Amino acid sequence: MRTLMLLTILAIISTKVQADPVTKTKDWLTNEWQDIKEYQANAWEQGKEQNTKNWNTIKNFFVKVKNNVTQD
Repeated sequence: MRTLMLLTILAIISTKVQADPVTKTKDWLTNEWQDIKEYQANAWEQGKEQNTKNWNTIKNFFVKVKNNVTQD
């Protein structure tokens, strides 16, 4: 009787190990981590481009002011 009970418990545990939710969770987390890294890399690049545009706009503003102001 004990042997049959032990075999039943081992069979249940082995089926639980095969359908391991931890592996699915790790895979999901790994995929999410990759998505986040890609998004951050793209956002960082767009931010650098926007900073360059802003800096050029500010410089052009002061160049226009300098060219249009006379000291007469």
